[in-house]
Amino acid sequence: MPTAIVTGAGGLVGAESSAFLCEQGFDVIGIENDMRAVFFGPAASTARQTAYLTGTYDTFRAVDVDVRDADAVERLFSPQVELVIHAAAQPSHDWAAGDPVTDFTVNANGTLVVLEAARKHCPDATFVYTSTNKVYGDTPNSLPLEEHETRFDLPEGHAWHGGIDTTMTIDRSTHSLFGVSKTAADLAVQEYGRYFGLRTVCFRGGPLTGPRHAGAELHGFLSYLMRCTITGDEYTVFGHRAKQVRDNIHSADLVRAFLSFHAAPRVAAVYNIGGGRFSHCSMLEAIEICQRIAGRELEWTLAEEPRVGDHCWWISDLSEFQADYPDWAPEFGTEDILQEIHDQNVDAWTATPA
Repeated sequence: MPTAIVTGAGGLVGAESSAFLCEQGFDVIGIENDMRAVFFGPAASTARQTAYLTGTYDTFRAVDVDVRDADAVERLFSPQVELVIHAAAQPSHDWAAGDPVTDFTVNANGTLVVLEAARKHCPDATFVYTSTNKVYGDTPNSLPLEEHETRFDLPEGHAWHGGIDTTMTIDRSTHSLFGVSKTAADLAVQEYGRYFGLRTVCFRGGPLTGPRHAGAELHGFLSYLMRCTITGDEYTVFGHRAKQVRDNIHSADLVRAFLSFHAAPRVAAVYNIGGGRFSHCSMLEAIEICQRIAGRELEWTLAEEPRVGDHCWWISDLSEFQADYPDWAPEFGTEDILQEIHDQNVDAWTATPA
């Protein structure tokens, strides 16, 4: 039976990966110490997902280890490991600004620890890193966007109208401190591929989402948006007249991309990944969908200033990944995702205030 290691195993991507891999016949070692509850409070805890995985799959083993602890991480690795999915992270712009050292050590140093353990003990394993489009900083804000009634968008004739590809520069831009720590990790993953020959891939994601997401005010906007719509809590939109656009990818679609790569891995691969033109929306459009699904109005306010380094418009170009893995395509549109988030969480969110 093949073995996989998943870091951040109780989080959105980690839990989706762990469940899928168990169902595919893997033994899964899930590294999870619930730092999400430390970052964002008890409502954002990953404990529920970790308990579900442990209670559902005999082949899932949860290990309470911090990815910054090199000795503890290294003890979990062996030549039997065929796949590493590194999804542990501090994921918030705003939180990073309040504690840059913790943000950097979790995101950058933690990634280096996991990479080095893989290099020493299972150098032939596939190494999947959950990166972010924030490696590009605020460069997307220099695009010639047009303002429409409910969104900003690129003109149809623009080369990136269908999505931004990996030729966009990561230099000469404001990244946010979170973007810096994730970029450092992204480059380390690439270098371990190029320098040591590891089969690594960086998936630079747009918003990663789905019903497993413990959305919080500082991270997980679709999940938290639906939660606030259900509970009646007020939601704050930051800047851009609520017309900023994101392409949203369901965690199940993302994990299928991981496994497509694992079936035919490359060295030092980098892809932008998201919902593309298939699954995207503006904040105003997302609010309308949430209200329609939940059957109630959302109380929300608009903060004039956007978050530092945040994007006004982002849609991922999926063609680079699909050229290498033509059997993959996203299956969940934004409305499908929000319906799932509602249906699988409404009872819990109604019982427990945000």
